[in-house]
Amino acid sequence: MKNPGRRRAALRASLLASLAALGASAFVAVPARAQGRRGAASGRPLPRSADERRILAVIENVYRNHRYLSVPEEDGRLLRLLAESIGAKHVVELGTSTGYSGLWLLLALARTGGRLTTFEVDRGRHQMARKNFERAGVLNLAAPVLGDAHAEITRLKEPIDLLFIDADKEGYLDYLLKLGPLVRAGGLIVAHNMASPAPDPRYVEAVTTDPALETVFLNMDEAGVGVTLKKR
Repeated sequence: MKNPGRRRAALRASLLASLAALGASAFVAVPARAQGRRGAASGRPLPRSADERRILAVIENVYRNHRYLSVPEEDGRLLRLLAESIGAKHVVELGTSTGYSGLWLLLALARTGGRLTTFEVDRGRHQMARKNFERAGVLNLAAPVLGDAHAEITRLKEPIDLLFIDADKEGYLDYLLKLGPLVRAGGLIVAHNMASPAPDPRYVEAVTTDPALETVFLNMDEAGVGVTLKKR
């Protein structure tokens, strides 16, 4: 299947079929595409301070570079809105890459007084992310960890307000099982690539059949994002 549009449609159909087979009540939102990869027609983020202007400038620089860009801009903006709206104090990210998604999260955490713990297995990307955090003036809010997240996350003990999973796709269920108990009631689990590449059906089943969780799927015309609420 060489046509990208047909491939995305097939992936969406596959996910919907999986959800239907599970009897899940998840809502899948498919927004209209606007302005290509940059997506949203809502305008550019407006900085409220010189500090935010600095962070946004680095975000824009990383975006323009397009090297190892981990998420589309609209997904980064979604992460920022989710983290800030719940007043997140501790965010855990699995899959730092070069820090693009982390910068969006740190934009929120600079307002909430929170901090980011982020894991990356590739040394080059880890070092690049540290430099980007430093350039943005938010390295003091971040704890970038180099290593295999499957092993490293077992050291985490503190409650998590928002867990963002964007690492090895076959490992999503393991991450959920290990860190889900640390996510506070009312906290969020956000999983990237729920449409492309195809998600692990075991993870989809876990977040759509557990009565303690409520999951919606967003931006399914792109990579796809699963947002899961851990009910109070």
